[in-house]
Amino acid sequence: MLTTKPLKQFLKQSPYQAYVYSYPHKTAYRPLNPPINLTELWTQQDKQALFLYIHIPFCEMRCGFCNLFTTVTHNEDFVTQYIRTMQRQAQRVKTALGEASFARFALGGGTPTQLPVHHLETILNIAEETMGANLQQIPVSVEMSPETAHKDKLQLLRDRGVDRASIGVQSFIASEVLATQRRQTTPQVEAALTRMRAAGFPTINIDLIYGLPSQTVETWLKSILAALKFQPEEIYLYPLYVRPLTGLGCSDKEWDDNRISCYREGRSLLLSEGYTQVSMRMFRRREIKQEINSLVSPSSPIYCCQSDGMLGLGCGARSYTETLHYSNEYAVGSQEIRDILQAYMQTPDETFDYATYGFQLNIEEQRCRYILLSLLSDEGINFIAYQQRFQSDIYYDFPELIQLIDLELATPAEQKLTLTAKGMELSDSIGAWLFSEQVNQLIQTYNLK
Repeated sequence: MLTTKPLKQFLKQSPYQAYVYSYPHKTAYRPLNPPINLTELWTQQDKQALFLYIHIPFCEMRCGFCNLFTTVTHNEDFVTQYIRTMQRQAQRVKTALGEASFARFALGGGTPTQLPVHHLETILNIAEETMGANLQQIPVSVEMSPETAHKDKLQLLRDRGVDRASIGVQSFIASEVLATQRRQTTPQVEAALTRMRAAGFPTINIDLIYGLPSQTVETWLKSILAALKFQPEEIYLYPLYVRPLTGLGCSDKEWDDNRISCYREGRSLLLSEGYTQVSMRMFRRREIKQEINSLVSPSSPIYCCQSDGMLGLGCGARSYTETLHYSNEYAVGSQEIRDILQAYMQTPDETFDYATYGFQLNIEEQRCRYILLSLLSDEGINFIAYQQRFQSDIYYDFPELIQLIDLELATPAEQKLTLTAKGMELSDSIGAWLFSEQVNQLIQTYNLK
């Protein structure tokens, strides 16, 4: 059973509680007792098309809306120690992993381009030389900020095979940027985007946020139009969610209405400009999917989030197998993050051979994960694929899904269940409704640090 709560009742809450893009949320993770040996774990996993992720928990500033695992209090010695620890971790993890093929690589954070060039190069070497990811043959994505998108860093990333550069802009309106506690200027953003284009990245993604203090639908659309001048292949439209321990705070019905209006108008504008909607937040130019596919070597494996695993390196990175999600502990408070980072850097080599903190997925939780990840994308739930994966009928397992159809939030057609436009708008609410009772209980009893 997914949930005992009727969807109609669930939707009476604000649709903006928390982002739902993975399952379960990290606040459902707990210490694993006993720890799980990585060699034994990964031996049971298909390793032909893994996703490699490396986490860099450093930023030049802490945005007011941010609850990511990242810190702004660091120096060269601290960063160097972190990189060296990651090298130790990678060597142990690769030994445990054994033979494997990577279909994707992402470098996130934090702000990876906060690192100086020589550290960036070391990280890429870890991915390629230690882990064995062929960066010239697979899709590679790196996150960056306007203040750190320097020409030498962009050139290094492009030369090493990075084909997707993602930049957090949030807004092109100065007053709105200040409200998020960022210090970038619009000319600085435009200069960074110009350099990114000149560096030749096949895919540029721009992140924007709606629901900011003092923002109106009109200023929101101005930001989207400003972004469109650079013809980004992808645009993410994020609603502002105010989470515990972050720097912003406001919550009322009028704010919800403004966010919904911004979403609808922004969606309409992007669709009219030749973008397709991939999820509630992600929009991609219609022609870019074919262009991206043409850049991938025919011999390279193709990653599928529903059937392939993810291996994370660095403090704050998550790893996914079919039966286990694991990571370091999670925190938002600055001192707590520092404490976790210090513990990571003092980890003995042999401890990296084990998963010590995470969430074990039984067959019911695996089904729940499959449904959530499928439904919240434009691909929807494929009934035949579900039947082949779990040897069961989806409506027999989860009759609650009928409620989506009854409320016109999803449409069954051609052996699929896909969200309607209204359903896509409420993705985060629907996603949270899909959480199992076990996951809900763990999230509610989590002590946020």
